Amino acid sequence: MTTTGQPGTETTEGLRGRIAAELGRARARTLALTSAVDDDDLTRQHSTLMSPLVWDLAHVGNQEELWLVRDVGGRAPVRQDIDDLYDAFKQPRSDRPTLPLLPPAEARGYLTTVRDKVHDLLDGIRFADRALVADGFAFGMIVQHEQQHDETMLATHQLRSGPPVLDAPAPPEPRSRVAGEVLVPAGPFTMGTSTDPWALDNERPAHTVDLPAYVIDAAPVTNGGYREFIADGGYDDPRWWSPAGWRHRTGAGLTAPMHWRRDGDGWAYRRFGRWSPVRDDEPVVHVCWYEAQAYAAWAGRRLPTEAEWEKAARWDPVTGRSRRYPWGDEDPTTAHANLGQRHLWPAPVGAYPAGASPLGVHQLVGDVWEWTATTFRGHPGFVAFPYREYSEVFFGDDHRVLRGGSFGTDRAACRGTFRNWDYPIRRQIFSGFRCARDARPEEAHG
Repeated sequence: MTTTGQPGTETTEGLRGRIAAELGRARARTLALTSAVDDDDLTRQHSTLMSPLVWDLAHVGNQEELWLVRDVGGRAPVRQDIDDLYDAFKQPRSDRPTLPLLPPAEARGYLTTVRDKVHDLLDGIRFADRALVADGFAFGMIVQHEQQHDETMLATHQLRSGPPVLDAPAPPEPRSRVAGEVLVPAGPFTMGTSTDPWALDNERPAHTVDLPAYVIDAAPVTNGGYREFIADGGYDDPRWWSPAGWRHRTGAGLTAPMHWRRDGDGWAYRRFGRWSPVRDDEPVVHVCWYEAQAYAAWAGRRLPTEAEWEKAARWDPVTGRSRRYPWGDEDPTTAHANLGQRHLWPAPVGAYPAGASPLGVHQLVGDVWEWTATTFRGHPGFVAFPYREYSEVFFGDDHRVLRGGSFGTDRAACRGTFRNWDYPIRRQIFSGFRCARDARPEEAHG
């Protein structure tokens, strides 16, 4: 398959075929996540942080209708009467259970009708007509939107009570030993992209960032490392917490990652309805930004900036260019990263040596979204496209950037430039982190 990172290398028919395949792959996942539970579970709100699954189900169809059927295709609306119901900005998550939402069967029928119209449109689309459809961008945007909501629905499944309904094989066991830190030399690198045709507006444009030398963890912080922080009283010592973090930690009563509980002398972790012992060599998951920041302070470190994370993930010291992924420009395979809900929890450190960056930094893609120290802003020269509400309205000090994707992130919505963001208190997402520090003079100069 031609990667979406190689514009201009596909025929029009090849692009149509790839778009159809990506739309089908996303829809199959959506239907699997929503058919795994009964209608009562679909319409129930499992957490005030999340929408009822049936809202997400119809919302992905509504976005597809708005952008592809109406905008790209210029065709008559399918269900204009439901636009406000599925507008994420008009309807707060806490209010969505009380809305007159489409029942599950009607929502599925709506999705089918919209998709049929999109396939008809795709058969005759001219990809050079305008920027919105160049290289299939609008279709890629909808694929990524649906896959992002699939990950959100997966997080809702993690929050639901009741018998387990999802299953997947365990991730691979470690294949290499990964420990310690990696020095990233001082110097410039290219951050962001101006060439990836399906990159979203906040990933653009490519620009040069010059960083001093720094040191970054070779792998994400593990459960074992995080357990040491807990055992050392990390949650009880305000020295490690920022003032805002300490207020949140005490107000929310945080004592361990979300979904952990004491289990004899150790800890257990609930994964999609099943309890299992916490495994020390897996990346810690379900921690908020304040917890990650406190751990880093306790360890004598800090969180990496977003630019530091991206340079560690993309910069090739031999060529000086930035790769699309840590391992190169080719799309992820099962050998590179834990993505796409193939597994239902992070893989142990060392499970994906083929996915390491040229500098030897591992598991930068997949497993856990990694918190960075950076607030969410546009890159220099940012232009909102195709609408302000995708990125620009979230810019400011309220959100922290996460990078890299999780085990629940699909490869269509994950690359070395892809940016996620959330409030620093959020931990229902599949979030972890790694630490960094400034390089000492003797390290920086060899």
